[in-house]
Amino acid sequence: MIEIPQSAAVMAGAAIALLLIAAAWALFAGLRARAAGRALAERDSRLATLVQTCPAQAMVVRADRRVELSRRLGDWLGLPELPKELDDLVGDEVGLVAEDFEILSDHVTAAQKAGQPFRLAVRPKGSERALLVIGERAPDAVRAPGGVLLWFLDATESQSEIAVLQREAMRLRAAFDALTALIEAAPMPMWYRGPDLRLLMVNSCYVEAVEGRDSEDVVARGLELVEGAGMGGPLANAAIARDTGEPQIAAMPATVGGARRMLRLHDVPLPTGGVAGFAIDIEDLEQARGGLRRFVKAQRAMLDRVSAGVAQFAADRSLVFSNQPFRRMFALKSEWVADRPEFDRVLDRMREANRLPEVRDFPAWKAERRDWFTAPDAVEETWTVAGTHLRVVAQPLPEGGLLLMFEDRTQQFELQREHGEMQQVRTATLESLAEAVAVFGKGRLQLWNRKFRQVWGFEDGFLDGHPQIASLVKEVGPRLANPSRADVLGDLIRLAAKDRQQRGSSIAFRDGRHFDVNAVPLPDGNALVTMLDTTDHHRAERALRDRNEALEAADRVKTAFVANMSYELRTPLTSIKGFTEMLHGGFAGELTPSGCEYAEAILASVDRLSGLVDDVLDLTQSEGAPIDRVQVDLELGANSAAEAIAPLAKAKAIELVVEDTGNAGSVLGDPRRLRQAIEHLLRHAVAATPEKGRVLLHLDGTPDMARIIVSDDGPGMSKEAVAKAFDRFAQAGITRKGERALGLGLPLAKQFVEAHGGRIELISEPGEGTLVRVELPRK
Repeated sequence: MIEIPQSAAVMAGAAIALLLIAAAWALFAGLRARAAGRALAERDSRLATLVQTCPAQAMVVRADRRVELSRRLGDWLGLPELPKELDDLVGDEVGLVAEDFEILSDHVTAAQKAGQPFRLAVRPKGSERALLVIGERAPDAVRAPGGVLLWFLDATESQSEIAVLQREAMRLRAAFDALTALIEAAPMPMWYRGPDLRLLMVNSCYVEAVEGRDSEDVVARGLELVEGAGMGGPLANAAIARDTGEPQIAAMPATVGGARRMLRLHDVPLPTGGVAGFAIDIEDLEQARGGLRRFVKAQRAMLDRVSAGVAQFAADRSLVFSNQPFRRMFALKSEWVADRPEFDRVLDRMREANRLPEVRDFPAWKAERRDWFTAPDAVEETWTVAGTHLRVVAQPLPEGGLLLMFEDRTQQFELQREHGEMQQVRTATLESLAEAVAVFGKGRLQLWNRKFRQVWGFEDGFLDGHPQIASLVKEVGPRLANPSRADVLGDLIRLAAKDRQQRGSSIAFRDGRHFDVNAVPLPDGNALVTMLDTTDHHRAERALRDRNEALEAADRVKTAFVANMSYELRTPLTSIKGFTEMLHGGFAGELTPSGCEYAEAILASVDRLSGLVDDVLDLTQSEGAPIDRVQVDLELGANSAAEAIAPLAKAKAIELVVEDTGNAGSVLGDPRRLRQAIEHLLRHAVAATPEKGRVLLHLDGTPDMARIIVSDDGPGMSKEAVAKAFDRFAQAGITRKGERALGLGLPLAKQFVEAHGGRIELISEPGEGTLVRVELPRK
């Protein structure tokens, strides 16, 4: 058995006691830490829940642009996966709009560097959500040195409300501006008064009316449009409108622009307690009303002096006016009329006095006349009363009344009956004549005999309609050999009827008949037309003219054939020239030098042939055509023609000389035709002159005439060629050295010169050159 010292046992017991105490303390501390940890976990869970449900979501952007954010904020931004860096907030189809992200990135950089807070709105792609971003430097507690804390708030609803309010404000502002502009542009004075009736706003027309500087000056001085502010003045009218809440209207005099005018003032109360007003100038209206009253008075005074009976009924169908002839026609007393009897009573009184037509059903007849008040147009009818014929005109008035006019036409009917009898006598007389006779008056056919109808072959129905002269001329045209001669008949009638001139002419019918027509003015203003058959006489004349016409027709056919052929040649020549120019220009491929020469030769031949065609057309179309008559400066025309021919002369090294003595002057004629004549003579001379030859254009004149001479030193012409030089159809056999086989220049020149009353002469001998002399009269 081992014995332990007492001191050791004490120390061992003390150690064990210390161990037990330490264990107990550790157990107590562990239990308390566990309780504290549980409390922290619950607090953290609560805070996380609050953060998740908070309307603002946070994002931490570290100094290296790494980000930390919640899943909810990622959903707001439309990101399927949470981003790791700030640049991941924008993608191809997700994340923020590129422009918004650029702005956000710039603000984050500024906050990192300068600690500058910011606010901005951003939008996710493909979403209507609006996010408000509030950024500042991250606090130390966030443990993100150099980072930025971003708070995202969903402001979709507030932004929508703001947008709606902005649109409404813009609409109201636009409406206010439009209303202000309308008031300012109004052609009448307009104003606005406050609740205390002081002026607060006026327009430009108001300023002009009171002769103020501007609207501020007028409001500051309180200038009133109408003088006087006491009882019955403009302020009193506005006060009544303000107190009663009802618009007020009053007519007051005012001085506007130095003139006294009558104004109608309108004061309209406003919900704000103020009063708006405007003024209308009724001075012209008042004067018009006064003038209308004076006109009505003068009109009624005049109606009392006319022979026709006139009665006027008001809208209530009472008689408001009747003249003396009306009261006399229908035996109405002035005292009874003064009581303004009603329309039906007036008709009853007329019937009692036997002044109305006899009718079977008088009430129905009277009801029909009562409808006159509402008729759309005037009504006219004839009443026969005791052998008197009355023309009745009922005119509805715009204000609902009725105007009746009664005209005694008895004498006119008697005259018409007598006139009808005279017409029958005159018609019988005309029918007995052997000549075709017709009488025209007032632009129409009035009378005709049987012979006139037979000559023209008119239907009775056409003549019974008394056709107008224009219609008759149109109808006779197809019956004539030359339909345009129908106008001659109309001209003869008008000369006799209007100008009172006797004229005659002859017309030929399509069936070969001929008539001499004479138009004689009658005393009553009409025109008498007679037609004498001259068919046999014209047949004799026709036989004599047929032979000459046959010869002329042959010449016309020849000329027309040449002209038509010239026209037909133009189309293929144009095509040949166009395609050759395309070939020469390389559109179908590059040509060889020989090919270019051939193309140029074709173009030259086409131009030459086109010139011939133009000459032929000039020759055929200008024959017999009228020419212009103006003063033509021969020197200018000759120089112009020489300039046109100069390239041809230069190509053959020919010396082209223009010699003007200074007294050629001017002639009366067509400048274009005269220039063409000189050009044709020069072209003819250049064509016949050999290379390095000489062509002279000489101009001189006398007081009575001007002279043009074109000469060359070419081979000359034979006598046969000279004799046929100006024959347009004999050129084919004439050939001079270097000259075209067919040349129409000389015939054209001769035709143009003779059209001006001039003379042309050609002098030439073989080997001696050629000279052409032209003489043109001054007048």
